[in-house]
Amino acid sequence: MMETRLQEIHELAARIGRPVRLMEVCGTQTMAIFRSGLRRLLPPAVQLLSGPGCPVCVTPDSYYDQVLALAALPDVTIATFGDLMRVPSRRGSLESARARGAQVQVVYSPLDALQLAVVHPDRRMVFLGIGFETTAPTTAWALAEAARHVPNFFVLCGHKTMPQALAALLHSGGARLDGLLCPGHVSVITGTRIYEFIPRDFGLPCVVTGFEPADLLAGIARLLRQIAEGRATVENEYQRCVTTAGNARAQALLAAVFEPCDADWRGLGRIPGSGLRIRNDYAERDAARWCPAVPEAAVEDLNGCRCGEVLRGASTPPQCPLFRHTCTPDTPRGACMVSSEGTCAAYYRYA
Repeated sequence: MMETRLQEIHELAARIGRPVRLMEVCGTQTMAIFRSGLRRLLPPAVQLLSGPGCPVCVTPDSYYDQVLALAALPDVTIATFGDLMRVPSRRGSLESARARGAQVQVVYSPLDALQLAVVHPDRRMVFLGIGFETTAPTTAWALAEAARHVPNFFVLCGHKTMPQALAALLHSGGARLDGLLCPGHVSVITGTRIYEFIPRDFGLPCVVTGFEPADLLAGIARLLRQIAEGRATVENEYQRCVTTAGNARAQALLAAVFEPCDADWRGLGRIPGSGLRIRNDYAERDAARWCPAVPEAAVEDLNGCRCGEVLRGASTPPQCPLFRHTCTPDTPRGACMVSSEGTCAAYYRYA
């Protein structure tokens, strides 16, 4: 099956007769592509670029500054996914803060953080809400549960939504793309309708895919066929999990707990309406409302790190002068080298 799909991809690439630049939007797709060696199997004319689909990577330094300010408070415990522990920022990292005595707990879900709050009623438990439409519903559920019976549970909300970021990326024109592989797990929640503006406004084909090598090859073949035929539409290769309308129950939960807001993205700047803010009904659970003030800072990367350029497809990790020299998984200089979905980490481990 995969051999047949690869043959189809090579035939379509020859039919197109020019270089083609495709972007896999999701960090999980990036890791799956590298881990399976798919890049080496594609025709030289088909180039894959990684997009802004790693939530830890696109979160700006200003958020991490807030996290470290909260971690310094004596009665606060930070509950976080493990990816955030080693992200470097101006004030250090959560790992270094824990070494200095801050209370930091690695959790696997907001439910874990909620249970920690129940077990430790004398501490303010702050869960770090990072991620796109995939993980935001679980944070919304935890906030709703806490509002009923867990007074010491809070969220520092850094959740973001995908459509506005893709629009900003395409409006910038920097990546010069021919098509997009759209993220399967985001689409489980949102449905495929959120991508309809891409072929309509930018003339680019889109295919929603899963994360197995066969899924990704099928998505690439579908994109190339659209390009070869001069079409641009949204196709759903991940029909076993994704529908046109998405998960209505999860969407309703998001709408009840969060509201859209402007948000800063590493590499893309401030994008109107691309973030999620906790609604006033749950304001008592919003850690940002009592977080110590931190100095204003730019959202771009420090110390020569090109993570922002990588996230918008304007650069690849080997083009960064820090990559593999001063920036490695042991000594990361940017979020893209730290996260399990980071493009720099994928290049370092598998390229």
